[in-house]
Amino acid sequence: MTALQRPSNWLARDLTASVVVFLVAMPLCMGIAIASGVPPEKGLITGIIGGIVVGLLAGSPLQVSGPAAGLAVIVFEIVQRHGLAALGPILVVAGLIQFLAGVMKLGGWFRAISPAVVHGMLAGIGVLIVVGQFHVLFDARPLASGLENLVAIPGRVLGLDGPAIPALFIGLVAIGCTLFWDKKRPAVLRLLPGALIGVVAATLIASFAGLDVARVDVPESIAAAIAPPTMAGLGAMLTPTLMVTAIAIAFIASAETLLSAAAVDRMHDGVRTDYNKELRAQGIGNLLCGAAGALPMTGVIVRSSANVQAGAVTRMSAVLHGIWILALVAAMPWLLRQIPMAALGGILVVTGWKLVSLRHVRHLLKSHGPLPAVIWAATLVMVVATDLLTGVLVGLALSLVEIVPNMRRLKLDVDQSEHDHGHELRLAGVASFVSLPKLSSALDALPADRRVRMNLSDLRSIDHSCAELLAEWWQRRRSRGGEVEVHGAQGRLATLLAH
Repeated sequence: MTALQRPSNWLARDLTASVVVFLVAMPLCMGIAIASGVPPEKGLITGIIGGIVVGLLAGSPLQVSGPAAGLAVIVFEIVQRHGLAALGPILVVAGLIQFLAGVMKLGGWFRAISPAVVHGMLAGIGVLIVVGQFHVLFDARPLASGLENLVAIPGRVLGLDGPAIPALFIGLVAIGCTLFWDKKRPAVLRLLPGALIGVVAATLIASFAGLDVARVDVPESIAAAIAPPTMAGLGAMLTPTLMVTAIAIAFIASAETLLSAAAVDRMHDGVRTDYNKELRAQGIGNLLCGAAGALPMTGVIVRSSANVQAGAVTRMSAVLHGIWILALVAAMPWLLRQIPMAALGGILVVTGWKLVSLRHVRHLLKSHGPLPAVIWAATLVMVVATDLLTGVLVGLALSLVEIVPNMRRLKLDVDQSEHDHGHELRLAGVASFVSLPKLSSALDALPADRRVRMNLSDLRSIDHSCAELLAEWWQRRRSRGGEVEVHGAQGRLATLLAH
């Protein structure tokens, strides 16, 4: 391939990938907005900003940003308690916090959050989305809390009447088509997302059968959906409750984004993520979303993995997907108004269930013992029973149990040296989530073209956060053909590295 041919090839691959991501993002942008208790166009605005603005600034070139299911629950609570007008000011402050965290180079610290806490949080959010969107399948509105939605499910089923039957049918069609396509899709159409198939099939059936079901309502002009915060709204941010909410959104959005970026890095061999740059880009994106009165954004693993699998090479695929969303919303809003609400509820039920990753908790239990699994379960239960912030704080508090036996000596020594046989990395002391940023930086700094010898003989203890980091680095290095030799690994870490 010549130098003149290469740019056009990159453009072709990014163009194709952008269309795939656009098809994945469209139904989810609207569905997550509805799950958040706001009009669907709010999610579309966030998708546009996440694609065009954050796509250009991102520190993770192949990650795609937009409205995330992980924040739907907390946004729903904000709207219920404080009204839609409070969302914009909260996001402005949250965006500023993220941007400043990036400027202060705190990006690496968000990776130190226990994977058990993050996955437990996502599982709890998944449960809340499922029980909330269950009511949307009946053309009804979700109730104010997860427990209320859960308790109301039997009554909703037993009280099924005539008007709700067509909506339930459409919702089940969307769920069935999505699941069937995800399992049985032909190889030649592997990039076509199941969520799109579910929404299209349900919409066509509802339209041709003339079913009387609630449909998506979007304005003729997307500009009409922009609602900048007022000075009074910004002044209200001095209220402790709203400030805590903004901090919680900044924290959760940052953690989810940077963990997603780390996952994206494992999917390709291109440019690695600059976590601080990514954090600054997300901060600017959420600040703009707040200024527009839209939904908060994060880096989204579903869209990002679709982007990588579709062959994206540069950040232009993410930018183009935002342009396609803007073009469709501006040119054909009538098309979006044909989509039944129950169809979007159906694909969100599937999305929520996927967040409850039982496979991950089985992995934690098998590879790291009962404590990380208990942290996962406790975080999940508290997110469902109380709220998102309380669940995360409980999970973080339980994570401290892992370091109690080594509380007096938590130091991790990281020494690197060059030898004739290659590059040696020696770890000594205690590897816990407290030292994870230091360990991550050391692993990222290892030369890609040298044989690496890792000496763990003096490593007294390692928690599951650092063990997972080492195992992921080991697998990524070996998959690229790098030579890695490990000495002194013991217990579960040795088992983990052996796979």
